Amino acid sequence: MIEGVFLKELETHGDERGFFRELIRASDGFFKAGFGQLSHSLVKQGVVKAWHLHKVQTQWTYAVSGLLRVALHDTRPGSPTFRETMEFTAGDGRPPLIYSFPPGVAHGYRCAEGPAHVLYVTSGVYDLGDELRLPQDAPEIGYDWRK
Repeated sequence: MIEGVFLKELETHGDERGFFRELIRASDGFFKAGFGQLSHSLVKQGVVKAWHLHKVQTQWTYAVSGLLRVALHDTRPGSPTFRETMEFTAGDGRPPLIYSFPPGVAHGYRCAEGPAHVLYVTSGVYDLGDELRLPQDAPEIGYDWRK
């Protein structure tokens, strides 16, 4: 596990009408950075969205539908998990979860089954100056999105 990354397993309350699932509460310890913006992304099957990171913002991500193969990589030189990569799946057929990561953790995913609908909450509003991007085959990360 990368330091500062949180995976919150979600409880689902269902009956014959459907279900209700609470994602984030303001009182959640992992949500202390606070709300800035809510965004929605539609991702087609096979698409890789990587690598992206923030200088200042924290991000929380939830796969509403579809299946994502998620990878996170710690680029923070002072972190005890510097240069570590973690991966997991999120979405259909998996226990429901929301995941968050702090500034300096590069993130990406491949839509394994889609299309996928993905919700993002960030602790700030969109700011191009807060964004850093690396190519999906960045040699400093060395991650293979094809596996």
